[in-house]
Amino acid sequence: MDKCGDIFVQAMDEKLWQDFNAILKGRIKEIHFTTWHQQAKPISINNQGFRVAVPNRFVRDWIQENFLTELEACLQELKWDGAPIEIEVDETLDAKAPAPATDHPPRRTTPPSSSLNIPGTLLNPRYTFENFVVGSSNQFAHAACRAVAASPAQNYNPLFLYGGVGLGKTHLLNAIGQEIRKNSPEVRISYISSEQFMNKLVHSIRFDQMNQFRQTFRDSCDLLLIDDIQFIAGKERTQEEFFHTFDRLYNSQKQIVITSDRSPNDISKLEERLRSRFQWGLIADIQLPEMETRVAIIKKKAEAAHVNLPDEVALFLASTIKSNIRELEGSLVRLSAFASLLGQPITIQLAQEVLTSLIKDLADRLTIGQVQKVVAEFYQLRLADLLGKRRTRALAFPRQIAMYLCRKHIQASFPEIGHKFGGKDHSTVVHAVSKIRGCLEEDGELRRQLQTIESRLNL
Repeated sequence: MDKCGDIFVQAMDEKLWQDFNAILKGRIKEIHFTTWHQQAKPISINNQGFRVAVPNRFVRDWIQENFLTELEACLQELKWDGAPIEIEVDETLDAKAPAPATDHPPRRTTPPSSSLNIPGTLLNPRYTFENFVVGSSNQFAHAACRAVAASPAQNYNPLFLYGGVGLGKTHLLNAIGQEIRKNSPEVRISYISSEQFMNKLVHSIRFDQMNQFRQTFRDSCDLLLIDDIQFIAGKERTQEEFFHTFDRLYNSQKQIVITSDRSPNDISKLEERLRSRFQWGLIADIQLPEMETRVAIIKKKAEAAHVNLPDEVALFLASTIKSNIRELEGSLVRLSAFASLLGQPITIQLAQEVLTSLIKDLADRLTIGQVQKVVAEFYQLRLADLLGKRRTRALAFPRQIAMYLCRKHIQASFPEIGHKFGGKDHSTVVHAVSKIRGCLEEDGELRRQLQTIESRLNL
């Protein structure tokens, strides 16, 4: 290709990289984009792969563990027809790394022949039982996963794990797959998110490959690990196919493990027959980790990454970031990267400077206490009465509304909400959330009240 042709190809590839970044910015938080993805530089773009480089192993592992699904979704929006994203470490990487200069990738015209292969190879090798930190918040779920990995389809089938974002559900899901693969290499494992399951279904319908789709997930699978099942709610055809997939695997004594951000009873627009089947086995929740567990997690991550993290800094991070383990790990990566670039030791002072925007973001987040205060004011109640034990309708209904809003907007666990409302039982909160959700479908006045409360909460 002549020089003009080279410039043309490079311009196309730069445009693709810009389009990719623009889409990604809309899918992840700005602080995450600034901290992680802006450190990545494209190496090559062609029909053999989409290769990018990052400055160290820590950044690579973080992106692979937390953003790989988002990166792949961006490529789908660009109608990419190449190989999966490859992230490589280039310790000499600097801001002047050249833009990719290779053949522009072909646009999708026909379905790739391997699009329905069992995606067991996508298991993350770093997510194992050995590096999972066990505490009182996740001890039961961890034990259940261990039991399933030791005897698939014999102890708990299905196993349903639920909990808030970034609490370890995906880690345990991968750990089950890793353990079973280690003990029984012949087991055919399908690890997939519900969004990927739906995308493969749409792909199969479009290209008349439903027989291949069903063969893949029903007849060529011994262990189904499916993440974030709540996303199939309301999607009739996806629920229909997953229902039959579930039944085929269950009746064939194949193990099924499912994760969600909420319990089956709390997933709205989920078909009752699926809700019932999810309850056939064992349901285990993962709660917010206590301080000691958070410190143990951050120390273990630092040790694995060969980062010298003083105890007082680990305690500072764990006391600042309480609700999301991914953000806790991300704060460590950001802190260690800055310390390395500036040639400074990691101290509390450096942590405060580096994590200023994150700490402010956390401070601005809605809390259970704020919800309680606004609801009490709206219904002209004393806060003490709202949190008390009296069950008159004048108190019970506003209390249920407050619980519903805490679940909807804060994604707090049922036990945590119960604890914040005067030590209420887990089942009481579940009932409150379900009742308000049901009333909202028919009660226009209640919908208007909630809209007013949410506006006062700046939602």
